[in-house]
Amino acid sequence: MTAMLQPRYASKIHARARPTEYFHESLETLSRAALEKVQLRRLRATVKRAFEAVPLHRRRMEAAGITPRDVRTLDDVRSLPFTLKSDLREHYPFGLFARPRTKLARLHASSGTTGKPTVVGYTRHDIALWAGLMARSLACAGARAGDVVHNAYGYGLFTGGLGAHYGAERLGATVVPMSGGSTERQVMLIRDFGARVLCATPSYALNIAEVAEREGLDLRTTSLQVGVFGAEPWSEAMRREIESRLGLRAFDIYGLSEIMGPGVAVECEAQDGLHGWEDHFLFEVIDPQTGQPLADGESGELVITTLTKQALPMLRYRTRDITRLARRACACGRTHARLQRITGRNDDMLIIRGVNVYPSQIEAVLVGLPGIAPHYQLVLERKGSLDELTIEVEASDAGAAERVRHHVKSMIGVSAAVKVMKPGEVPRSQGKAVRVRDLRPKA
Repeated sequence: MTAMLQPRYASKIHARARPTEYFHESLETLSRAALEKVQLRRLRATVKRAFEAVPLHRRRMEAAGITPRDVRTLDDVRSLPFTLKSDLREHYPFGLFARPRTKLARLHASSGTTGKPTVVGYTRHDIALWAGLMARSLACAGARAGDVVHNAYGYGLFTGGLGAHYGAERLGATVVPMSGGSTERQVMLIRDFGARVLCATPSYALNIAEVAEREGLDLRTTSLQVGVFGAEPWSEAMRREIESRLGLRAFDIYGLSEIMGPGVAVECEAQDGLHGWEDHFLFEVIDPQTGQPLADGESGELVITTLTKQALPMLRYRTRDITRLARRACACGRTHARLQRITGRNDDMLIIRGVNVYPSQIEAVLVGLPGIAPHYQLVLERKGSLDELTIEVEASDAGAAERVRHHVKSMIGVSAAVKVMKPGEVPRSQGKAVRVRDLRPKA
């Protein structure tokens, strides 16, 4: 259940933090003109490398009547064809690489639960750049050299664990490479090792809090001050829940394996959007239906072009993530554009009787409701010709179902059945949370 935030913890979480510290101040505070000059030089080099070394990019550019010499301004990126996640699967495993496999230092891959896994590769140069960007991201969120960083992101083929690990080491922190699972032990080590920074998915951070509370440990009394959470969409309500129960400030970090891994963008202490590192990535927002570019401030699908990746250059990669771009000045002094919180993915959107719904919208309604635990699943079923949504929540009183039904209907406009579960019955996350169970017949 939602914990009450005591006054003695409020200053720890919400007070304006120390003066901003940069990992690389001269790069993080470049003028817009200087940033764009760097971007254009790197964009032209990336397009040339992709054209010469990746047959798919060359075929598509030739079909569109484009050569690398035609990229003369940043706006010219819009003439380049999009790259899709399906391209990685169709050219599995190494068909989009710009370097031979023998020149790669590491491979990562998705789980492949919906087909062939998406495989991504890194040269030693790529890994060094990634570590630097993750160090920059952790510093942006308030981590410092000398901190103990408890890393509960999964290690292995998932990029989260090793990305955070290398970045924290580059920053000069002491890393606890815990990975996911063994939550009771996680709680013990956070306390005993004096972790100041926690890296995890937001859903697993709540799992850690729940286990700590069950064991009688108030994490708000530990050394935790900074949480760097990502790998799944989460709401402002979830942020408040995490902060109140762990006694830290919770920062959003964004990344995806196809582009690099974690560290593409991160919140600063102003928590007013995620700084996207524009010296390494070119960001666009497009209308997901037409593919046409949208102006800053308009909500649409995020498209990213890598500017410095050697092994796997990505040209206009459609992330399917929904966000907005802002370039107004930030209180922290950084000049890089900010991505507003990811509200969901095109392919995560549910259509329930004509109403478009993202799981994160339902989360924002559920988290913080009195008597409702911050754990839920959405179950989709086909009944006759209509899709039906059931929301499974944990609560301690019988009236919870009606409260949830009412708030979801009034705030989102969708009617849903509500199934009240006993505490602990909704599956807990050991990594990325599974929020939707789709039981509808497959086409």
